[in-house]
Amino acid sequence: MDSSRIQQDAAGVWVGMESGGMKGTSNKEARPGRTAHTMSSSSLRKKSELQLISKVRIGWLRNILNNLQEVILGTKLSLLFPAIPLAIAAHVYSFGREWIFALSLLALAPLAERVSFLTEQIACYTGPTVGGLLNATCGNATELIIAILALSQNKIDVVKYSLLGSILSNLLLVLGTSLLCGGLANLNKEQKFDRKQADVNSFLLLLGLFCHILPLLFKFSATSAQTVAQSTLNLSRVCSIVMLVAYIAYLIFQLWTHRQFFEAQEDSDDDDTPEEVPVIGFWSGFAWLTIMTAIIALLSEYVVGTIEAASDSWGVSVSFISIILLPIVGNAAEHAGAVIFAFKNKLDISLGVALGSATQISMFVVPLCVIVAWIMGIKMDLDFNMIETVCLALSIIVTAFTLQDGTSHYMKGLVLLLCYFVIGACFLVLRTPLNQPPNILNVANTSVNNQILRLKH
Repeated sequence: MDSSRIQQDAAGVWVGMESGGMKGTSNKEARPGRTAHTMSSSSLRKKSELQLISKVRIGWLRNILNNLQEVILGTKLSLLFPAIPLAIAAHVYSFGREWIFALSLLALAPLAERVSFLTEQIACYTGPTVGGLLNATCGNATELIIAILALSQNKIDVVKYSLLGSILSNLLLVLGTSLLCGGLANLNKEQKFDRKQADVNSFLLLLGLFCHILPLLFKFSATSAQTVAQSTLNLSRVCSIVMLVAYIAYLIFQLWTHRQFFEAQEDSDDDDTPEEVPVIGFWSGFAWLTIMTAIIALLSEYVVGTIEAASDSWGVSVSFISIILLPIVGNAAEHAGAVIFAFKNKLDISLGVALGSATQISMFVVPLCVIVAWIMGIKMDLDFNMIETVCLALSIIVTAFTLQDGTSHYMKGLVLLLCYFVIGACFLVLRTPLNQPPNILNVANTSVNNQILRLKH
């Protein structure tokens, strides 16, 4: 057998045999439409060097080594993988709880990118429709796992903070950094983008904001605290069902009726465009995805269990850690990919990543957590408190104004980034006790009672 045949076998022919019939399918037919999320994630992947692996004569061993090469070493974030055993060792040997939190947080970054990679690999075999559904539901798997684990421990505030932080991070930090870097790197070029996708995402974000504001307003309209709590909870559950219905309609709009709005355009002469052929088989990808998800669940449990200890040790509030630190680390790979494509003046991809991820969190993950909490008997509502809701509203409005004309320059990115820094400073100095959110009615009632006491005296 000649060397070219061996190298071809190691690079992917065995994948077709494993999948049971993919070998004769063309690349274009096998691969789903390239979305902003998949292209952004692929920008952080390394080109595999398979010369040594191709010399292995034993087929099953060559396949295992090929899988390890592609899954473990196939990302530029592979240097962070040692944080996984370190975090587990820190937990087993009872190191400082703040160390467990920090190591677990670092380890989540490459795992989140690998889940995106494995989802795309599986999508190559399932076709564009199922592949699109996988990308639309697994794009923020890390945030969803952290939220559900926090719910299981009745840490509702951590759930709300982390999900709010993911939305703010995508709208202001990711989009702002992308527009700033893209504008500075392309000073002599006019930067334009297609507004169709941005408009759809903006409408959905405004609908989500509407569903957050109404439960908040119940604090000012009800007469008793018990009525406020029950009415807010009931309305939140109704709004969550409405939001999920809207997200399903959004998937139909994105995957079937108006797919052309969301498919990222690729340049035929772009050297950075990844290969069309899947590099691992369907069942191998499914097995790796299961393993990665289990590790993410384990590390997420460490993060949720040690967040208060990290807050006390570092002298920062839980709200700052949940809203600022968790989203930055959890979405590091996705964020970096968006910035890379902004440097290349491909703003449609950067916008698709930032706005698409924010929409998925707002319209899918948040209402799903409310429904899951309902099933678990936990009273989670959509009332994110006054400061948090105002920050969300202003962020959506500023982002919508930024994207209204279909053009971009570095000043727009700078303004979005500075808005994020102001919000970060707000939650850095705000120290709300966990599980005891400020209640405006209680504050007002306390003030009235104090005035009555003064009049009596």
